[in-house]
Amino acid sequence: MTAELDQQCIDTIRFLSVDMVQKADSGHPGMPLGAAPTAYVLWTRWLHYYPHNPQWPNRDRFVLSPGHASALLYSLLHLTGYDLPMDEIKQFREWGSKTPGHPERGHTPGVEVTTGPLGQGAANAVGMAMAEAQLAARYNRPDHTVIDHRTYAMVSDGDLMEGIASEAASLAGHLKLGKLTFIYDDNRVTLSAGTDITFSEDRAARFQAYGWHIFRVEDGNDLAAINAALQAAHDETERPSFIVVRTHIGYGSPEQDSFESHGSPLGVANVLKTKQKLGWPEEPSFLIPDKALAHLREAIERGARDEAAWNNLMSTYAKAFPELSAELQRSLRGELPSGWDEAIPTFPASAKGRATRDASGDVMNAIASRLPTLSGGSADLDPSTKTVLKGFGDFNPPSVQGDDLQGSDKGGWSYQGRNIHYGIREHAMGAIVNGLAAHGGFIPYGATFLIFSDYMRPPMRLAALSHLHVIHVFTHDSIGLGQDGPTHQPVEQLANLRAVPNLTVIRPADANETAEAWRVAVETRDRPVVLVLTRQAVPTLDRGRYAAADGLRRGAYILSDAPNGKPQLILLASGSEVGLIVAAADRLQEEGIAVRCVSMPSWELFEALPKAERDAVLPPSVTARLAVELGVSQGWDRYVGAHGDMLGVERFGASAPGEIVVREYGFTVDNVCARAKALLVA
Repeated sequence: MTAELDQQCIDTIRFLSVDMVQKADSGHPGMPLGAAPTAYVLWTRWLHYYPHNPQWPNRDRFVLSPGHASALLYSLLHLTGYDLPMDEIKQFREWGSKTPGHPERGHTPGVEVTTGPLGQGAANAVGMAMAEAQLAARYNRPDHTVIDHRTYAMVSDGDLMEGIASEAASLAGHLKLGKLTFIYDDNRVTLSAGTDITFSEDRAARFQAYGWHIFRVEDGNDLAAINAALQAAHDETERPSFIVVRTHIGYGSPEQDSFESHGSPLGVANVLKTKQKLGWPEEPSFLIPDKALAHLREAIERGARDEAAWNNLMSTYAKAFPELSAELQRSLRGELPSGWDEAIPTFPASAKGRATRDASGDVMNAIASRLPTLSGGSADLDPSTKTVLKGFGDFNPPSVQGDDLQGSDKGGWSYQGRNIHYGIREHAMGAIVNGLAAHGGFIPYGATFLIFSDYMRPPMRLAALSHLHVIHVFTHDSIGLGQDGPTHQPVEQLANLRAVPNLTVIRPADANETAEAWRVAVETRDRPVVLVLTRQAVPTLDRGRYAAADGLRRGAYILSDAPNGKPQLILLASGSEVGLIVAAADRLQEEGIAVRCVSMPSWELFEALPKAERDAVLPPSVTARLAVELGVSQGWDRYVGAHGDMLGVERFGASAPGEIVVREYGFTVDNVCARAKALLVA
């Protein structure tokens, strides 16, 4: 290897990125110009990956958290031999290409996570490092280190300004994730100005306070210094590493160190000037010298060797530990073990009933022993969300001794523990859960109160966009939670969540619907699932009288019907309000009104049914329909129609005992009957 070839490879990465942006007349050329040397050293000397098998389980993970610099990542993927041909490079940011404006998981080979909203990728990387640590602790055995890889994230000034990065970095330092490295592209420029107008703290000192090991590279073109920092990060085993690399945005261009090079093409004239200054041929565009390509494509041979060595290791591991090996392989493939749900309880009918959060906790613990991939926790709310997996330990470094807090599992502290304590960091929790799912080998969950789902909207949206299998458990789902008052009583949150494409929201009516909701959540592979659960007790319906709870899988089902199957009126509800419409229906039936009750726990599951099946539940001929839900009415018009009505909550809640708040807001049998009969008169 010669310095001349190194420089040629770096400039190939730079100008492939610049030409990509210029042809599209859209994009961000500045960071690729400045960060190319760092990326080159990492990808050719440290990162373990196999371009012909992007999903090789023991690969190192690389996250480009500033997704606006996607041209840099696409250049690396193309040059190292991933299935990203030049035709796709030339279609950067165009319709239907594999090179969208920001990297999208599942769309482009080699892209680990979807990034663009700043800070998300950094937190995803923390989740990936946690995944490696837990799998290694669970499955590695002496002389059989089958899980052994690292996570690298390139982060920017903008990433570090976002609060989510602070949340995630704080947790990563506490967890002592020694195989996690952040490479900070310290170019001191953002989209609108230099960072001196907004960002003056000592970033390295901040990360040192979080418990990270700090390395500095004063010149982002100094390959030896970059390599030494990566070596030092590799040697550090008890702390995550934070490498500060001083770079220059738009390096070599007339716009170097200016925000003008951040988010706009350089322009034809400035592209030529940049090539001239750095000694690169002005023509042709998209030039890739043969020697540079041959050197960068050596990644294919390295990756093939690494994968073959790992496959051999897995073969010997399978002979020595056949049951562990089978479990690990199944987990990495995302397959469910046979009989995983056999222990899910069936709950007896009870007028008093129980909170669906309590039923959820029972179900989780029933399946945990048969579902080793289930792992997660809450944002400091385990006692309230009922999401502790009892007897499965807490995820933390073995040296850490946790306080004996209520709700904390007593199974001990180690990376093998399946209960994750996120602290009061909802935003980071959402993104870390995404990182666990993207890594593979997990069905991860995160839990908090429904009201705090607002803190998690960005990572939930990205999970839906990325088709990640994550489960969110949101409890305290309505004004029925009572005296904590309107700051904690969700009103608009259900409507917000239902508006997210590819996100399945399930609000079960009772304990048995909750059990079915968990079945759906675990079996759903291509999207995140939200379980919305009550704090207060709700009746457990008598399934001898009412339809079976597995109707939940259809999204909406006929719970009870008019005697002749020809209703005059349809009552619809989700969650705790199903018990209310059942009681109202009994009274209306006594008055001679033919009523159908429909439990509607999931709009998304219902919309997935053929129209004929939806019409069988909600016949178009029956226009007298009343929906009842402790939330805003937004969206229910599609189900109640122009002649129907919705009893909802169109203002914030109030502080009082839950049953009083619910009553004062009109959620009573008397009011439901009155609203229903008004529809028949109309």
